[in-house]
Amino acid sequence: MASKILNAREQKALQPAYSLWNQYHPENAPYRFTAQNPEQAAAWQESTRQALNRVIGFQDQPPVDPQPEVIEVVDRGDYLREKVLLRTAPDTLMPVYLLIPKTIVQPAPAVVAFAGHGYGVKDIVGLWEDGVERYSPDGYHKDFAVALCQRGFVVAAPEISCFGERQTDFSYLNPLIGQEDPGTCTHTAMLAFHLGGSVIGLRAHDGKCLIDYLATRPEVDMARLGAMGISGGGMHTFYSTCLDERIRACVISGYYSTYQASILAMHHCACNFVPGLAPFGEMYDLVGLIAPRPMLVESGDHDGIFPRAAVEESVARARGVYAVFGAQDQVETDYFEGRHQISGRRAYDFLAEQLMR
Repeated sequence: MASKILNAREQKALQPAYSLWNQYHPENAPYRFTAQNPEQAAAWQESTRQALNRVIGFQDQPPVDPQPEVIEVVDRGDYLREKVLLRTAPDTLMPVYLLIPKTIVQPAPAVVAFAGHGYGVKDIVGLWEDGVERYSPDGYHKDFAVALCQRGFVVAAPEISCFGERQTDFSYLNPLIGQEDPGTCTHTAMLAFHLGGSVIGLRAHDGKCLIDYLATRPEVDMARLGAMGISGGGMHTFYSTCLDERIRACVISGYYSTYQASILAMHHCACNFVPGLAPFGEMYDLVGLIAPRPMLVESGDHDGIFPRAAVEESVARARGVYAVFGAQDQVETDYFEGRHQISGRRAYDFLAEQLMR
């Protein structure tokens, strides 16, 4: 006689996530946004920003000399593209592409551009995987760093930790005996968790170091600095803008939604996760760290990993947060027909309006 088979769909208590979801209460999170006036909001921002820095980890690394090294300069007609190697920690290097329009009046407004998953930063600065130049936008990134530069911005596009040229060498593993390559994002996330931090913490630290470097560049007006990114780069944009007030306006594409309906609801790369983030509530609570700075959210109506309904809910909640600052009109959206991709239909004008005046 066959053993009785239990059905986890019918008996939800068999599902490990069932009990955990019953403990998911962002409305009770101690760091949720509850301010009722600008003074309370400012106090909340100070304490919450400090707490978030502690939870994501790696924000207390001692400053280092970035030792910038320009390793390549390419003339792309109406702009120059520099490749600079920066040191962000004693044992950490980060390549950065700087796109500098030839016609700018220095100092000029600048945007930090964060790529998402794929073959790395080359995919937003007009380069194919093998480093060959391209002149027509391709893929879900649509060369948005180039588009920003062509709008008159100095653009700084870093190779994000775990992407492109910043991947871990696993050649020491022997696949013949079952030692599988874990992938850089997953391996780095697990190692960071073990050390009490996160990949988000590593990236936020790198972002701060990049902005420190931009402050030394004569081409850049630090009073007119923005950020834009998609997917994993949208995540980078979100947290970097939360934590670094030098970013004056941001465009978050293919990321801003809710943890409950997206990051925690389906498969996402391990680099999206932060142990112990629950005390901060939802994304629409953390957006209080960005307010009242202007924010544009891009969302495709067929983006399967950041569902539109969750985006709309979170945007509505964000406007409620911004209203405490009297700035609810500073949250804009570009809801477009399409999948997980850059739109740009509103983004470039939005940043120009916010940063070029």
